[in-house]
Amino acid sequence: MAILEETEKASGPAAAGRPADSARPGPLATDWGPPPAAAQAAGPPMAAAGPATRQRPVLRSVGIGLTLLGAFLLGFAVYLYGLSGVQEARSQTILYSALKIKLANQVAPLGATTPGAPVAILNIPSIGVRDMVVVEGTSPENLTLGPGHQRDTPLPGQNGVSVVYGRRATFGAPFARLGQLRRGDKISVITGQGTSSYTVEALGSSRLLVQDPAPNRLVLLTAGSPYVPSYYIYADADLTSAVRQDPGGLPAITPAETALSGDDSALVLTMVWGLALALVSAAGTVAAARWSPWLAYLAAAPLALAVLWNLYQSLAALLPNVY
Repeated sequence: MAILEETEKASGPAAAGRPADSARPGPLATDWGPPPAAAQAAGPPMAAAGPATRQRPVLRSVGIGLTLLGAFLLGFAVYLYGLSGVQEARSQTILYSALKIKLANQVAPLGATTPGAPVAILNIPSIGVRDMVVVEGTSPENLTLGPGHQRDTPLPGQNGVSVVYGRRATFGAPFARLGQLRRGDKISVITGQGTSSYTVEALGSSRLLVQDPAPNRLVLLTAGSPYVPSYYIYADADLTSAVRQDPGGLPAITPAETALSGDDSALVLTMVWGLALALVSAAGTVAAARWSPWLAYLAAAPLALAVLWNLYQSLAALLPNVY
């Protein structure tokens, strides 16, 4: 028994002095098993940022493109409903002076003449039309100058039915109040043959035509709406003064000179001016990147405005001529 007790005493301390299993170095937690929650939440940093980074230039480009398109359309609206009126008023002043000189010298046109040339002076007191110069021709380009005489009809005051177009909403809108005319309103027209007088008999439209048996008449025509020019209206007036002699020789008109027509030939010119605007913009951008931005934009701005003005004029020619 003594020997046995000594053996147990000797083995007891030795066992207590051995290192415990928990103290032994074991495998790392990352060697196997699921990763910690923090690592899962972090994830690979570049994988999430990559697609967003690639989308930013695309979104920025789309935003810039839409902004430029909006600015272009806004500029076109300002041109149509504001600046075009200034342009027409300037043309009227020049044409009125030129026609007065021709009337004084008795050399004003008595028949067919060059499109765009002044041929008559129109007065309609009831709707505020005073000393309005009528030019030859009814194409969209001719009607940017003022009311236009349809070339295949006699001049006002002459034997037959004379037709004059005028715009409703753009380029000064000389016939904006044409629909306010009433039966009995007076119209006077001055040509190289003197002053002729008319009395309004009725108002008609492309939807409701007026039947007037009078042989000598004046028809004033414009768009039916200042917003959507899908039809036209007109005032029919009978000649009440002496009939003037018609020299004859009336020319045929083109499709662009009929009511509510645009000038399809202006489409090519529109594309040319659009390309010119793109080239000027690109040249200005490259110059701004290589040299001083302020100097580049200052040099390109006048040229860009000139090109833009011509582009707007070409676009306006595509719209209905009496709009």
